[in-house]
Amino acid sequence: MQHFIETINLTKTFGAKKALSDFSLKVDPGGIHAIVGSNGAGKSTLFRILLGIESPTSGAGYLLGEDSRSLPESVRGRVGYVNEEHTLPTWMTAQGVMDFQRAFYPSWSQEIFDQVIGYFDVDPKQKVSGLSRGERAGLNLAMALAQTPSVLILDEPTLGLDIVAKQSFLEALMFTETEYDSTIIYCSHQMEEIERVADKLIIMEKGHLVNNSSPDEFVQRVSYWVGEFVGDMFARDKMPGFLTAKLIDGQHHILVADQGPDFGQQLANMGASSISQSSVNLERAVNAFLTKNHKSPSGAYDRKN
Repeated sequence: MQHFIETINLTKTFGAKKALSDFSLKVDPGGIHAIVGSNGAGKSTLFRILLGIESPTSGAGYLLGEDSRSLPESVRGRVGYVNEEHTLPTWMTAQGVMDFQRAFYPSWSQEIFDQVIGYFDVDPKQKVSGLSRGERAGLNLAMALAQTPSVLILDEPTLGLDIVAKQSFLEALMFTETEYDSTIIYCSHQMEEIERVADKLIIMEKGHLVNNSSPDEFVQRVSYWVGEFVGDMFARDKMPGFLTAKLIDGQHHILVADQGPDFGQQLANMGASSISQSSVNLERAVNAFLTKNHKSPSGAYDRKN
């Protein structure tokens, strides 16, 4: 089976900075694949390389089986892209923008456009300059999906939308993926959105791939433990899978990755007592991964021996 997106040891440097480092990823056809990462994780660089805008320093990226450094027009026409700005020509009407876009895509589906735009109540006679941010987002999404792309890349598409527009956007997205079997790459910082729509969760951190699984499988990787220690804090560098810890009311709240139920015994061996384990939600698990290699803000508990 052909991977719709594949990167092999992809590396991109800007001077002394590595935006991507030996980044290897495979995205199979179908479903919504959410990409999350802190600022500077390399998400935008990854998209620019896949779309042929940037060239990698080393390694390779493939989009629909073709090297991203030399994408043929036949492949470019099968890829849709919507970014957070939702930029459209302000002097044109919504109908005019749609007519202009439709002329470039022989596989344009008016049925899809009409179904998606119906979620947003956009007046076709209204100039783009008079549309709300949510209406512009809906128009952009409808046009991108009406192109019937094999791959649709959405880069923070709901940023700045109000709750009603965001709801409409997500409903339209899920409808389209279900009805037309699109492959959607969805970049967002909104965990409640990802939990609702994503089939796969891709986590990037400092140019590295740290997870590619279903959201449920990822949450199972993270466990949350509470214990009491007498005296100083335990040595974190000796704790397997350590992610984060906080001291609250004399108890240490610890998140670790890829540890089994016997981790409680390891805490006991380190001197902990009153040990308990709890589950975590997706947002907390993701945040633990993303903050692991970042310094805590001033005043936060971050002491280690």
